[in-house]
Amino acid sequence: MSQVRVRFAPSPTGALHIGGVRTALYNYLFAKKNDGKFILRVEDTDQSRYVKGAEEYIKESLEWCGINPDESPYHPGEFGPYRQSERKDLYKQYVDQLLENDLAYYAFDTPEELDAMRERLKEAKVHNPQYNSITRMQMSNSLTLSAEDVKSKIDSGVPYVVRIKVPAKEDIRINDLIRGWVKVHSSTIDDKVLMKSDGMPTYHLANVVDDHLMKITHVIRGEEWLPSAPLHVLLYKFLGWEEEMPQFAHLPLLLKPDGNGKLSKRDGDKLGFPVFPINGDFPGKDGSLEHFSGYREAGYLPDGFINFIAFLGWNPGTEQEIFSVPELVENFSLERINKAGAKFDIEKAKWYNQQYLKSTPENELANYIINGSKEAGFECSESTAIKIAGLLKERVTFIHELWDDAKIFFELPESYDDKVVKKKWTQEAVTVLTDYGTTLGSLDSINSEEAKSTLEQSLEKFGINIGRVMQALRLSITGAGGGPDLMMIIEVLGPKEVSKRIEIAIDTLAERVKS
Repeated sequence: MSQVRVRFAPSPTGALHIGGVRTALYNYLFAKKNDGKFILRVEDTDQSRYVKGAEEYIKESLEWCGINPDESPYHPGEFGPYRQSERKDLYKQYVDQLLENDLAYYAFDTPEELDAMRERLKEAKVHNPQYNSITRMQMSNSLTLSAEDVKSKIDSGVPYVVRIKVPAKEDIRINDLIRGWVKVHSSTIDDKVLMKSDGMPTYHLANVVDDHLMKITHVIRGEEWLPSAPLHVLLYKFLGWEEEMPQFAHLPLLLKPDGNGKLSKRDGDKLGFPVFPINGDFPGKDGSLEHFSGYREAGYLPDGFINFIAFLGWNPGTEQEIFSVPELVENFSLERINKAGAKFDIEKAKWYNQQYLKSTPENELANYIINGSKEAGFECSESTAIKIAGLLKERVTFIHELWDDAKIFFELPESYDDKVVKKKWTQEAVTVLTDYGTTLGSLDSINSEEAKSTLEQSLEKFGINIGRVMQALRLSITGAGGGPDLMMIIEVLGPKEVSKRIEIAIDTLAERVKS
């Protein structure tokens, strides 16, 4: 078999949906698994839907995800150009070939005539009105007009499109790598437009021609393109490329969390989670800018995000859930992709992020704490930030929560958890804390082991069990009844700061002491 070559071919019409990211990822993993090439091709033939900035958004999204193409508009190979708008001159020869071989035809129908045809069919109770082998013989095209009339219309500039001439009675078979054999009768396929009146090819023609010229071996794309696959098979056959036709694999839909329907671009706003990789602002239907929230800005790590996306439709056949990208490449196969739609579970996405955050080295997380403290007007050394990161990373889901939780190391408690005060702020706790705070105040430094042994000495002095004091001690230092390892918090804060906080808590809560 020739070298595996796959492509991700998005249209620059807005933000890149998470389903598109998954398609790109599966193409990338398949290419790398088979020592092949992953190509990014921008399908911008529909100029009416082109959105400024969308191509740059797609590029930035893939870069953040770490899905880096081997060939693209920004990293060209020998099969360029990689934007369809720059390949316009390539397509006409294939349209002409189809016309010469009576496999396509000119159609001059106006929008009004097309609407009238559909209305007639609806009145005749036709469920799915189409421009096909039956209706085309009642329309204005080169199959019903004389050659002289056709030439006259073209010469005089009458707008026209070129349509494929779908056979009336033919079974079209596709061996889909995920779904197995799919058989479609040609009577269910309409004569799709191959070239528009502006001379630009439609997606159907352009993607087939480009896949052939770029030597694409496998077309891995979303299930929504499955109805178009028979038409594409016909085009390969009509153009004489049947033997070199790529293998098709149509991916399952991404479903809403409840499983009812496809996860749409609007569902993120409705359901409260992103459905795009990164933030973006694009024109809505009314022309005003719409904001699309992304996973990057929500605090997700790219590797965790990719791990989560990989499992939306694929599974390795084992219990393992955490995969590095090299491990995903090693284990990925189209055979392990499900046919059924994959339910989107945002809680699972959060879980993945948490797992990856836990495994991130403390020195990589320290900058988030250093930057947060600087913005808040505090100084924090790298060594201290590393200690804080080690304490907190097991307890947070998102990176931005690191600084939120780290504030206890820089700011005095603004309040004290009332439930803990009522239950644990007792006279015996205050007695031990007073003694412990006095001892700490005489020290210049302390580590977590020393902090614990010093506390044990105070407890032993008064014959009080540690369980009757620990929550009160934590409360006096942080204002809360729970949190990271308390002795490590004392080590990071230092003995004099802890002594000060204990004293403030005792004064503040003097009237709340339980006997």
